[in-house]
Amino acid sequence: MTLAEVSTVDEATLPRTPAIGLLELTSIARGVVACDAMAKRAPVEVVRSQTVCPGKYVVLIRGDEESVRESMEVGVHYAGGHLVDRIVIPNLHEQVVPALLATQPLPGLRAVGIIETFSVASTIAAADAACKAAEVTLIEVRMSNGLGGKAYVTMSGDQYAVEASVAAGVAAVESGLLLRSEVIPAPHPDLGKALL
Repeated sequence: MTLAEVSTVDEATLPRTPAIGLLELTSIARGVVACDAMAKRAPVEVVRSQTVCPGKYVVLIRGDEESVRESMEVGVHYAGGHLVDRIVIPNLHEQVVPALLATQPLPGLRAVGIIETFSVASTIAAADAACKAAEVTLIEVRMSNGLGGKAYVTMSGDQYAVEASVAAGVAAVESGLLLRSEVIPAPHPDLGKALL
């Protein structure tokens, strides 16, 4: 089967999780302040609030879409001039948060796709779009730690699905924030150890 023959996944049938919002800031101190204000503003769950390289801070929240948007609004206000990037994704695909937390099970390594970006928010958008485009398993969404400010997402599946997912993920990345994407059609079995 070729990439052109791949039918995309019907989004109406995809499993959903609540909306997520992510702020990426240049100031750690301001990031902590923004996180506190966001958590106080609306009933959201703080999934991650942490430093990332190179000296940036990210706040990742989830909840119903209205609460996430309200919380993000106050977060952007408190971030001020320290805001690097932000994103709100309603109806996030269910694989994204486990991949962010590195808890996604990998049933077996098939073709591998990688999307590398210059921002955490762009990588999360790419991961969500990739999962919605075709049937793949996210391996991990890596958020900038030890990566010099870059972030990346890895996925596995049938080659045609990985190709379609990588293409959709790349299309979801804002102009100028994509570093590189790759598809490995038949990875060596040991690559699975390196990816997990």
